[in-house]
Amino acid sequence: MSEHEHEYEPVPGLPEELPEGEVILWQGAPDWRALARRAFHLRILALYFAALLAFQLSAALWTGAGVASADAARSATAMIALGLCAAALFALFAWLIARTTLYTITSKRLVMRFGIALPMSVNLPFGHIQAAAVKSWRDGYGDIPVTLDDSHRASYIVMWPHTRPWKFRRPEPMLRGVADAKAVAELLADAANGAAAPAGAPAGGVGGGPAARGYSRAPAPALREAGAT
Repeated sequence: MSEHEHEYEPVPGLPEELPEGEVILWQGAPDWRALARRAFHLRILALYFAALLAFQLSAALWTGAGVASADAARSATAMIALGLCAAALFALFAWLIARTTLYTITSKRLVMRFGIALPMSVNLPFGHIQAAAVKSWRDGYGDIPVTLDDSHRASYIVMWPHTRPWKFRRPEPMLRGVADAKAVAELLADAANGAAAPAGAPAGGVGGGPAARGYSRAPAPALREAGAT
């Protein structure tokens, strides 16, 4: 695995021109709405502030102040404003991450370009990828984490949120929220085995969705040559 910090991209998503004989099979990016829902848990955040608001209103009723009192109205307004601001900040962050991220599968490697302030590209040659998994969601998006061999280790902090959740001891780089994740996982598996062709690549797009468990291995033959089972 190699990392490159850069400001100029000769090819979108790549830190340098492709070597002769290497071709791009697929490119895609996360969907910001999926990132907001699953990386930043925006729905849980909304439920949290809704619970706080309900507690405040219940406390006003319990003390006899009434939900229509001036104090209760001010507290409720402040809580709603705080919740909306928090949700807007997380949504903006998710949008910025999606806007500055591009995943690329070539005939030789997986490249992940990300970074809002300082773009960074991480090269993952197929020879160092042991296995791939896929998690699909009902909204059509999914995540594709990859397991690296022992000689290569990713940084959870540097790559977040492009890592599988809660995998701290052995971080797994992950394509987050890509559209048609199963097809992309198949393409990645085939490319790692040298069997993919540019004409069969699915169209790139945007998408989203993580989970700590519930992943399934990429369809056979998956990454058999790299040691996946």
